Amino acid sequence: MITLQTKHLQIINCHAEKVYPEECCGLLLGRLKGESKLVTEVWETENIWDSNTAASFQEITGLKKRESSKERSFTIDPKVMLQAQKYAYKQQLSIIGIYHSHPDYPAIPSEFDRAIAWQEYSYIIVSVNQGKPQDIRSWVLDENHQFQEEVFLVDF
Repeated sequence: MITLQTKHLQIINCHAEKVYPEECCGLLLGRLKGESKLVTEVWETENIWDSNTAASFQEITGLKKRESSKERSFTIDPKVMLQAQKYAYKQQLSIIGIYHSHPDYPAIPSEFDRAIAWQEYSYIIVSVNQGKPQDIRSWVLDENHQFQEEVFLVDF
């Protein structure tokens, strides 16, 4: 289960709307409480996907060649991930998830999303249709590396 505040959903939805028709991406920082995750901060990040990234991920995942377009793929700069990890450590938080958008596509993980996912993270996906956020869902990997929908609570 993952819990967010309304303001966190607003940040994610606004980010997705702002960068449409490209995919947005960002980090979820917070605390783990057993099987539950509590989001305390949302970090908007830049989607740095390009042709070099596409080639690198193809080698890693073994999946078909990815386009260099940010409209169907995202990646977060490793330097930003490191910066977030250092910040989280100092604040006694953890990176507990990643969010991204699916422009004109449902809020369900793609095969590529599954191939690059880590079991300890929640993956929030917001579907953006014609520039407007429509649906938002959270996913986690199970022990067989398959996505399962995660209970998603909004705390006002």
